[in-house]
Amino acid sequence: MACSKPASESVSLFDGETLQGWVVKCKPKDQDKDYWRVEDGAITARVPEGSKHDYIWLMTEEEYDDFELNLKVQTVSEGKGNSGIQVRSRYDEEKYWLDGPQIDIHPPAPWRSGFLYDETRELKQWLSPLQGPPSKAKPHHAPEGWKWFHADEEDVWNEVQIICRGTQIKTVINGVPVVDYDGAGRLDDEIHMARDVGMNGHIFLQIHRGGHMLVRFKDISLQPLD
Repeated sequence: MACSKPASESVSLFDGETLQGWVVKCKPKDQDKDYWRVEDGAITARVPEGSKHDYIWLMTEEEYDDFELNLKVQTVSEGKGNSGIQVRSRYDEEKYWLDGPQIDIHPPAPWRSGFLYDETRELKQWLSPLQGPPSKAKPHHAPEGWKWFHADEEDVWNEVQIICRGTQIKTVINGVPVVDYDGAGRLDDEIHMARDVGMNGHIFLQIHRGGHMLVRFKDISLQPLD
């Protein structure tokens, strides 16, 4: 997938040992839950079965606009919860809502991984490769040859690439292009501009409300783009 020459060298968003540069965002009732941690060199979301929690996000302290983000993600098949990677997004400290685009990571239906969803509160729907409410996503929407590996019996990781340039967002999962979305007129519309999302903002990792799961992230690097 061709890209223009990066404006600067890539930077690591995770030091492999601590959550320095990241901050947890959630409702007050969930602030004492230690679900985001570093284990064995990976940012780990470990949600126990029966947990009563709302969304719990892990946010970069820095903001980004045009970039290429590369990281590795690990899941297990028994996970029932949903995760994702928010880009160019912002958290509302009063309403406890995160607005902006999300790249889906969904262990129960791994064919969804890499799909683009809009968490912006006025919209809450898929952007690509389909459009509409969450329930509309079906296996046939996944690209031919899609790949996602669960680490049930071996230490296997999935390669995730996200490219944001202007109004365009691309995702590639394990070398397979999933989304090539031009959001002109959408990511830069009045709704997104009012929320100051879609074109710039923070990167977040997601623990969706409800559902136990184990999701891990490592080798997180970002290259700013011209």
